[in-house]
Amino acid sequence: MIAIIRRAGSSIRAMEEARVASVASDEEFQRLTLPALDLVHNLARRFARDRADAEDLVQETYLRAWAAWSSGRRPRRVEPWLATICLNAGRDRARRAATRLETPMAMATTDDVPDTVDVAEEAIGQVHRGLIERALWALPAEQRVAIALMDLGGFTAAEVAKMTGSPRGTVLARVHRGRKALARLVTQEVGRHAP
Repeated sequence: MIAIIRRAGSSIRAMEEARVASVASDEEFQRLTLPALDLVHNLARRFARDRADAEDLVQETYLRAWAAWSSGRRPRRVEPWLATICLNAGRDRARRAATRLETPMAMATTDDVPDTVDVAEEAIGQVHRGLIERALWALPAEQRVAIALMDLGGFTAAEVAKMTGSPRGTVLARVHRGRKALARLVTQEVGRHAP
C-alpha cells in the first residue's frame, strides 16, 4: 500500500514538473521568436501579394516553428530558422496554388493611414512603394527571395545560401542581377510616367 502511495506521489510530481517545463518552453518560444515577427512578415509579403495571404503565411510559419520547438528542435539562431520556415511554407503554398491553377490575388493598394500624416507625402510614398513592389514582383522568384532576405531581412549571403539550399556564389549572383534588373525596371517605369 505504501509503495502505491509513493508511486502516485512521484507521478503527480512528474506531471507538475512537466507542466512547469511546458509553460517555461512557451514563454521562451515567445521571447525568442516574437522579435523576428517583422522580418517574417516582410518576407511573407514577398511571397503573397495580398496582405491577408501574407498574414496567413506568417501564422503558418509560427505554427510550424512552434511544432518544431515543442518537439525539441530548437535553433541556435532564431531569425534564419524562422526565415527558412517561411520560405518553405511560401514555396509549399505556391506549389499548391500552381497545381490548383489558382490565380494570385490582386496586390493590396491601400493601407490604413494615421490622421497625423501629411496626405500628399503619404500619397507620393504609396506611389513609390507601389512602383518598387511591382518591380520586385516582375523579378524571377529566386532573385526576389534573395533580395528580400539580404536587403530587407539583413541576412548574409552565407545565411541566405543555407536557407535556400543554393551555393553562396549563386545567391550573390541572384542579388546582383536582381538589383540591376530592379533598378532598370524602376527607371523604365519612372520614364514612362515622366511629364
